[in-house]
Amino acid sequence: MTTLPDKPRLSRLFRLQWEEAQGNYVLLYPEGMVKLNRSAAEILKLCDGERDVAGITFDLERAFSVSGLQPDVDDFLRIANERNWIS
Repeated sequence: MTTLPDKPRLSRLFRLQWEEAQGNYVLLYPEGMVKLNRSAAEILKLCDGERDVAGITFDLERAFSVSGLQPDVDDFLRIANERNWIS
């Protein structure tokens, strides 16, 4: 199992942006594009290298008035890390 970065940030190879034509956030990289669902985009927007995983989760739970997101955030960040979206 790979270890998550202490303070995840979007990898320099990727750019997160709103794509009007897609009506969605996308992750752009030299070979293509990944269309993200809303949850994935909201998590990646917080991967700024300043927040740790607990801080990202706290900010999401506060923004959406929910609790218990830690397992889902952890799962997504593991996948994002395996795909080298974050460093």
